[in-house]
Amino acid sequence: MKPHDSVPYSLPDISNEESVARARSFRDRIVRRRTCRYFTDDPVPREVIEAAITAGGSAPNGANHQPWHFAVVSSPEKKRAIREAAEQEEREFYGKKGEGAKASDQWLDALSPLGTDEDKPFLETAPWLIVVFAQRKGGIEEDGKTQNYYVNESVGIACGMLITTLHEAGLATLTHTPSPMGFLRDICGRPAEEKPLMIVVVGKPAKDATVPTHALKKKPLEQISSWL
Repeated sequence: MKPHDSVPYSLPDISNEESVARARSFRDRIVRRRTCRYFTDDPVPREVIEAAITAGGSAPNGANHQPWHFAVVSSPEKKRAIREAAEQEEREFYGKKGEGAKASDQWLDALSPLGTDEDKPFLETAPWLIVVFAQRKGGIEEDGKTQNYYVNESVGIACGMLITTLHEAGLATLTHTPSPMGFLRDICGRPAEEKPLMIVVVGKPAKDATVPTHALKKKPLEQISSWL
């Protein structure tokens, strides 16, 4: 490698047996994660959200430019504005099958087993909305000019680590991606060079919350991996 400033790599030295045990223990917890569409308005400590965002912000990313911003929304007025704008986009997305909906019939058929529609009450009910923005420019100094690299890949990994941390903290989450999402930039007061990618809804699940049976179908290891 070319000469560069560096510090020693740091990672606990554990046995293979402990490594397997840790991996399996975490696997057994994370595979229970499910998207939730039914939340309570019970408060969730800000410290949990801060810890989860800090974890997401440690994700690997292109050139260490960290091309993300997490706009955390708890204001009832802003949550209502987000819901109203999102539901307007969703009404156009779902429409009526075969009658001008933005979504193709094939897409609507794929969503049908999940029971989703244009109504998004969770955007107001849940105590926290984390609006995730991808910074196409800015660099580590966020100057708005420096080119960022592998932006979508970097932000996607960060979102995965964010959601994983929230699950580990015992919270329910939902990723919501209305399209288009330009209204999120306006509501959250973010600059033009940032692209809204998703809303992560965070809170405690309602006591009568359910999960679509279809969502329990997961591809087995043999199908999602190959060993060469």
